[in-house]
Amino acid sequence: MASFPPSVNEKLIARSRTIGELLAPTSPFDKKCGRENWTVAFAPDGSYFAWSQGHRIVKLVPWAQCLNNFLLHGTKNVANSLSTRLPRQNSDSGQKNKPCEHIIDCGDIVWSLAFGSSVPEKQSRCVNIEWHRFKFGQDQLLLATGLNNGRIKIWDVYTGKLLLNLMDHTEVVRDLTFAPDGSLILVSASRDKTLRVWDLKDDGNMMKVLRGHQNWVYACAFSPDSSILCSVGASKAVFLWDMDKYSMIRKLEGHHNDVVACEFSPDGALLATASYDTRVYVWDPHTGVMLMEFGHLFPPPTPIFAGGANDRWVRSVSFSHDGLHIASLADDKMVRFWRIDEEYPVQVAPLNNGLCCTFSTDGSVLAAGTQDGSVYFWATPRQVSSLQHLCRMAIRRVMPTAQVKNLPIPSKVVEFLCYQI
Repeated sequence: MASFPPSVNEKLIARSRTIGELLAPTSPFDKKCGRENWTVAFAPDGSYFAWSQGHRIVKLVPWAQCLNNFLLHGTKNVANSLSTRLPRQNSDSGQKNKPCEHIIDCGDIVWSLAFGSSVPEKQSRCVNIEWHRFKFGQDQLLLATGLNNGRIKIWDVYTGKLLLNLMDHTEVVRDLTFAPDGSLILVSASRDKTLRVWDLKDDGNMMKVLRGHQNWVYACAFSPDSSILCSVGASKAVFLWDMDKYSMIRKLEGHHNDVVACEFSPDGALLATASYDTRVYVWDPHTGVMLMEFGHLFPPPTPIFAGGANDRWVRSVSFSHDGLHIASLADDKMVRFWRIDEEYPVQVAPLNNGLCCTFSTDGSVLAAGTQDGSVYFWATPRQVSSLQHLCRMAIRRVMPTAQVKNLPIPSKVVEFLCYQI
């Protein structure tokens, strides 16, 4: 099991290179409460970056423009200095698809964000498909925002126009995730102890309520093939759901405190979960077996004291697109980059009051949001993946663990394909 004892000299661990930062505007009368940046997100095609700037405001910036500004003007950027006027709602279609910066007022504190893009041939699951208000095309890009009052607002990224207002949750919408298959199925996780499944191609019809959590649900994530949903929450809860049958597959046991973040690896063979118990666990979601542990406190707290080390609580975890690196963000003012086959972090970076992190679409940059509404960016560890690993990812994208174990191949190869060596 991997942990990070203080005896390891952190100077020997590479420091991540800062790419840039977007600083939220402040004023002398700006109240601290409500400025938290609980969520950051990259569009699936890498065209946009969005973050919750605090006080109801979501900022949408073209990612290429953002990177270019960092190169031209150095790392620091005050968020509002990049602003441009919103395009006219009746602008021509050519202007619509040109990346343009937007500031969106969501009407309440924003807790969660998710981008969704449509695949036209992916049919809605609803029965009545004769008439809908919205015909989502191939070039459609949506932004879902989860709010403090339980509402979910759906926006057109290209125009900044509000499309849908979903109103079934009774508490904070803590997380949102779109199915990666382009179906525009959206899942929301809430403090009302439920997950709700929405079909945006059916004008936002709520299809299902997933019940099982006994306390707040903090986060949810789809597997890459959209067949499995992971949800995590208070009271050590980690649930896996079959999204074809909307039934619970299994509950993962092992964390000793609230679990606050989760994400699948790009091939769907691994699942990373982050907890206030100061650990990140990596699981095989197909078997429920824990494969790796990345500890943020040494010696690790015993279960009875797992809630006491709150200066080491892990807040967020993210899987890189290369399937080899995991980023974690903890309350000890550090961001860590781990390799799934290394005992200690391969890179670290300082960060005060971090709340969330995610890799860019191409995996080259990590973005992290903080309590003051700002975002910081670092270059991520880069290396050429081995041919063995690339083959493993290709196989695991289409084969669950049980099928791999039935292959007529040497046991060592099976272990490698199952991420056990």
